[in-house]
Amino acid sequence: MESPEKNNTASVMLVDDHPLLRKGLRQLIELTDNLEVVAEAGNGADAVRLGSELDPDLILLDLNMQGMDGLETLTQLRAAEVTSRIVMLTVSDADEDVIEAVTLGADGYLLKDMEPEQLLEQIERALQGKMVMSDAVTHALALALRQPQQSASNKMASLTAREAEVLNLIAQGLSNKLIARELDISDGTVKVHVKHLLKKLGLRSRVEAAVWMVNQEQR
Repeated sequence: MESPEKNNTASVMLVDDHPLLRKGLRQLIELTDNLEVVAEAGNGADAVRLGSELDPDLILLDLNMQGMDGLETLTQLRAAEVTSRIVMLTVSDADEDVIEAVTLGADGYLLKDMEPEQLLEQIERALQGKMVMSDAVTHALALALRQPQQSASNKMASLTAREAEVLNLIAQGLSNKLIARELDISDGTVKVHVKHLLKKLGLRSRVEAAVWMVNQEQR
């Protein structure tokens, strides 16, 4: 990390259903002075609970876990408004896994066969706010970007009337509370609508939704 003199220690949570792998990761991370493992989870449910409680700086998340897999865990963490950087750490280099993980809000996608030093380097980059990808999977994202995207009109058509109303109000800069007041519904209902419309539009945040909507109106 830059400015080590500040002695800032970044908190890390490990999520993997293999105890030996978690142990190895913990030992590797503890070799550094500016990273600290604050929690471990062996399944998705524990990961969501601990992530919501601790909101660590970084979550390293396995993709293929028994029960709730990594993508569902990622979805629930983001739905719970966990702001941690979340990086998938997996053996799968399947294009569809890479694309779906990034679409659902992952901040990186790394393969478990990386060299330890390289993994630590990528963790540092992720903590600096950068998207981190193993070389072997970057082509999947490049191909996805080259493919024609679903048209904006098709995406808008996929929204319910209420979701479209919420999207318009987001684009006007209204908060969930103000949207709830405007539409005479509860804050919780607004959150559900926002979650659904973001998923349908393939967006990760309210800010992206507002920018997307403004861009459509200008066309």
